[in-house]
Amino acid sequence: MNNRKRFTGKKTLLAAMALLAFHHVQAQEAKDTLTLSLDKAIEIALAENPTMKVAGQEIELKKEVKREAYAGLLPEVALSGSYSRTLKKQTMAMDFGGETQTIQVGSDNSYSGGVVVNLPLFAPALYKSINLTKTDVELAVEKARSSKLGMINQVTKAYYQLLLAQDSYRVLLQGYEQAEATAQITKAKYDQGSVSEYDKIRAEVQARSLKPGVVAARNAINLSRLQLQTLLGINADIPIAVDGNLKEYEMVMFQRQLNNDPINLNNNTNLKQLDLNADLLQKNLSLQRTNFMPTLGASFNYMYTSLNNDFKMSHYRWFPYSTVGLSLSIPLFKASNFTKVKQTKIQMMQLAENRLNTERQLKQQATSYLDNMSSSTEQVVSNRENIVQAEKGRLIALKRYEVGKGTILELNDSEVALTQAQLVYNQSIYDYLVSKADLDQVLGKEEVTE
Repeated sequence: MNNRKRFTGKKTLLAAMALLAFHHVQAQEAKDTLTLSLDKAIEIALAENPTMKVAGQEIELKKEVKREAYAGLLPEVALSGSYSRTLKKQTMAMDFGGETQTIQVGSDNSYSGGVVVNLPLFAPALYKSINLTKTDVELAVEKARSSKLGMINQVTKAYYQLLLAQDSYRVLLQGYEQAEATAQITKAKYDQGSVSEYDKIRAEVQARSLKPGVVAARNAINLSRLQLQTLLGINADIPIAVDGNLKEYEMVMFQRQLNNDPINLNNNTNLKQLDLNADLLQKNLSLQRTNFMPTLGASFNYMYTSLNNDFKMSHYRWFPYSTVGLSLSIPLFKASNFTKVKQTKIQMMQLAENRLNTERQLKQQATSYLDNMSSSTEQVVSNRENIVQAEKGRLIALKRYEVGKGTILELNDSEVALTQAQLVYNQSIYDYLVSKADLDQVLGKEEVTE
């Protein structure tokens, strides 16, 4: 008896320890879950996504290119050294008192070494290149902003997609649970003999037919969560969760529709990049025109030389000399300089036409997004009324079925109508939010506005 009591006590203790461990694991998992708001998700993506890191590195690369261009204004200093071995000395013939004598001139070994300094005094091409690199840095910054806008757009839509998946799962799960409850009621009625076997089978089939949709919705949540994790640049094994649901954005939709602001593309990144490219072409044209201008440079040499016929370097005598000079280069004719200028002018005209066409397309896109937002707002109002009517219809159908005045088909149809109304309601809010995110990207808004 005592052994049995001790054994029972040990089992109770082990069960209690297992229960505590289970609650500890659950608490730890809940603690490790990263709960995200939309602003927090965007903040993480801008900091951790590899695309944003590459864009930042591209800016640093262009800045280094700019510093390299400025470095061309500084003097170049180098150590120079040379050695030459005379294979056959130069022979000179000289007349001494009517007799011609030959003399070999030079040494077997010739050494020279020293410092060489070169400095550009007037270099138009260098000055234009510096201006060119300034615009190049600005273009890299704008491209990075374009990457930022694209990342904000992707993360925003992925966040809303996860909200839609979660809301759809809740709606489908609720519909499945309602169908299960209806099937149980029908089975009880069938057991009592108050309904036919057809009603029982029809209710069970209805419940089973909704199960695949619930499973697919759950898989959609996992896929949407994985997509958001990828954009955030975090590992898939880090659990994440998002705040709220789509219904919370309903009032925001109506507030936004009251602000009928005109379309302003001044901050559109595509147009800004085209403008910067046009500036680059203009500066490149100025750079090419410097091919017709002279250049002037200065040089300074300080060298030591030694001429010897042997390799006894310890006995060599070294003689210094130095020079200062100017070098002037005046281009007279080079045919390719003219063709390059014409090519650049043609490129500038092409870019102007592309910008005009791009601006028209962007205005069309912005107008389309605004129309979609307005349509979605109207649909939300209608769909919200549909949900109220569908809930009322299901309640009536359920009461009629319970008292034996309605059929199982009426009840099933009312439940399906309610589920569809809730799904369409969530979809209309999601469509509005996606169109709003695309509109913000077209307008070049870096902050998410709801």
